Amino acid sequence: MYVENKKIPLTDLGGGVVRKVLAYSENIMNVELHFDKGAIGAPHSHPHEQIGYIIEGSLLYQEEGQEDKVLVTGDTYYVAPNVVHGVVALEETKLLDVFTPMRKDFV
Repeated sequence: MYVENKKIPLTDLGGGVVRKVLAYSENIMNVELHFDKGAIGAPHSHPHEQIGYIIEGSLLYQEEGQEDKVLVTGDTYYVAPNVVHGVVALEETKLLDVFTPMRKDFV
């Protein structure tokens, strides 16, 4: 299986955030997110493990029980299941998130 990024439509999530669901199976999912400067990924939790990679830009990463941290291009983060987390884009930012298992609520 392969996915051509240019053929995947963007889903507007509102508030300056858009999402592209890329390749996935029942066990794993790859998602690209675009944040306008100042856009907020509101604090939330989910039962999935998540690893994020900042493709370009910078954001303030917030995680329950941790100090807020500025992450920049090339940085990554890990979110354990059911941990509250969120972000604030400090500039126009593009992320690649990987979830396991896949996020059924995204398709």
